[in-house]
Amino acid sequence: MEQHALEQLKAIAKVSPTYAHLEMTRRERLERWAEILDRSPRQFLRTLHETEYQPITERMAMRGDDSPISVAFADPVLRAAGMENDSYGEAKRFFELSDHQLHDIVCFCHFGEHVSAAVVARRLRSIADHKPGGFFSRLRAFFG
Repeated sequence: MEQHALEQLKAIAKVSPTYAHLEMTRRERLERWAEILDRSPRQFLRTLHETEYQPITERMAMRGDDSPISVAFADPVLRAAGMENDSYGEAKRFFELSDHQLHDIVCFCHFGEHVSAAVVARRLRSIADHKPGGFFSRLRAFFG
């Protein structure tokens, strides 16, 4: 891979140091993640080990190559929409998920070492389609 100074690149290409931030709703982000996973539904992805037992700082930093979260981060559309890395904490923030919801998507205790992309896509769509019910579900969402 060749590297060039910014001034050299300006001579041969239009270079913009900033990029437009793509605005997406929570539902659109979750649907996009599910669509990406559906491109290879039989692909098996690595889970994260015992997310619910990790101290909060360690949980937020958890990541894994070939995980459902790393698949989302590899997508240029989701990165343009603001996804900053492939950690558990970033997935929680970016997709606006509770710990309970993200645990149900990526944790080892539900699937073992691997989970199919199709299963994760179904769970994401279920979360995207969910309409919170009453007072207790709003409390659960608030406290994560």
